[in-house]
Amino acid sequence: MPPILDNPLYYLDNFHRVLACIGERYSDLLSEDEQAFITHFTALPRAPRALLVRMLMRKGDLFRASKLAYVEIGDPLLAAAPLVRLGWLDDRPLLSLDALFGLLKKSDWSALLDPGQHGLTKARALETLRPRFGAALTFADWLGDNPDVVYQVRIRETGDRLRLMFFGNLDQDWSTFVLADLGLLRYEKVAFCTASRGFACRQDVDLYAQLHAARERLRQGEPPEAVLAAVPTRNCANPWLEGRRAKLLFRIARAHERLEQWPAALALYSRCHYPGARVRTIRVLERSQQYVAALHLAQTAAGQAENETEAQLLLRIIPRLQRALGLVPQPKPRAPTIDRLELHLPRPEIPASVEQVVRDHLSAEQAPVHYVENGLIPSLLGLLCWQPLFAALPGAFFHAYHRAPVDLLSADFYPRRAPLFAQCFAQLESGQYRQTIRQHFREKAGLQSPFVAWGLLSEALLELALACIPAAHLKACFVRILQDIQANRSGLPDLIQFWPDEGRYQMIEVKGPGDRLQDNQRRWLDYCVAHAMPVSVCQVRWLEHDGP
Repeated sequence: MPPILDNPLYYLDNFHRVLACIGERYSDLLSEDEQAFITHFTALPRAPRALLVRMLMRKGDLFRASKLAYVEIGDPLLAAAPLVRLGWLDDRPLLSLDALFGLLKKSDWSALLDPGQHGLTKARALETLRPRFGAALTFADWLGDNPDVVYQVRIRETGDRLRLMFFGNLDQDWSTFVLADLGLLRYEKVAFCTASRGFACRQDVDLYAQLHAARERLRQGEPPEAVLAAVPTRNCANPWLEGRRAKLLFRIARAHERLEQWPAALALYSRCHYPGARVRTIRVLERSQQYVAALHLAQTAAGQAENETEAQLLLRIIPRLQRALGLVPQPKPRAPTIDRLELHLPRPEIPASVEQVVRDHLSAEQAPVHYVENGLIPSLLGLLCWQPLFAALPGAFFHAYHRAPVDLLSADFYPRRAPLFAQCFAQLESGQYRQTIRQHFREKAGLQSPFVAWGLLSEALLELALACIPAAHLKACFVRILQDIQANRSGLPDLIQFWPDEGRYQMIEVKGPGDRLQDNQRRWLDYCVAHAMPVSVCQVRWLEHDGP
């Protein structure tokens, strides 16, 4: 395909690529309407095809013909005519007053106002007119002297289903192609096979769309019981989709919990296998004063915590429940001792974050400090383990525009690739890891990755890290991240200081006045201490000046 800037029909070419891919990989899953769409679309002249794709790639379903001015398409009225005949566009849609105002400029909507009201803002004008105009009308009926035409896209759902089958999700949109064609987003080339597809049957496609629609309804504030009615009650055979269903049930249960609808929340949490559901069950039992049941479940969970997050929360919850029942709380395990540094610094004259202030204060020529937070250690993991991350395992990649494997956050992500990760970790023992990380830093520069922060990483920072962080410390961090990627790739200390002449380093978590350590930060600090990794917490207090 010619470069995007030299090809005004790049978007149409991309759309045809999607249709070809779907026809090759999902022809057995297409509905009759979708098959008919592909057949009729490919038979259309170029201008109608281009116009329809332009409209599908824009937001909304209503468009004024005067706003569809594209040189490569020409007259939008002529291009739209075949689409109207097919029923894909409606050239006389009924428009509510609100929908009409979304299409109009002031010179248009001011004609609807009475004399003396023309100074109103658009919002105020709409509020003024709403009591007078309740019925939906066509554009011509609203503004009879305006020659423009309004089109409504009638096949948005078909376009979304095709996009869903290609991407395997509805979060990526058509702009993915544009950004990739412009070189703004670049992806690793994964040799996925034809059999590796996101949806095994038509029911999978429909279920994803059903779950997505329910999630959007919940996000927009619909009552949780109404959203729940739209969620299938049976487990899905597709593990990837079952994970999405479990996550949605968890979110609905959380909505019930926030509304203090305890029975509904408990019922849903008991059905949900999403991480965190058990500890939320305990919290609901506690908040509804069912202390005996809460303590029993908490003590059972403490012996088999699903992850570090749950174990940390249970250490707080169990003593609280014991006190509520008049019992003597068990003593908490002694927290690891973490080095502390307290700094009294002047407030910066130029606004800057407290982390930047501490970085500049501590940094020295022989001991530079970098503000890396969650960027450096995950980046080193991503560079060393590039092959396992982008291994073409079944169900991991569906198309050429994946930033990460589809199963990245699933519980079996690491176990499925354990032998591949073991090969990478063996390089930490042999010393080969430095060469591999440098090689991937050069060869993969800018490619999308779930771990590598290209904007943060420089060759100088990379070399300092490789020279100063022992391989054993890197392995300990990498293993912890991979054991629970969602929880553990964040919470790392803000700063890192290097002493290259001495081959050592220190990580520093910075807290400004009034700031407290977050749970995921505490877990990382405790882990670092347990594995003898140098780490400290820096508490900053601003110096107060008397007088001007």
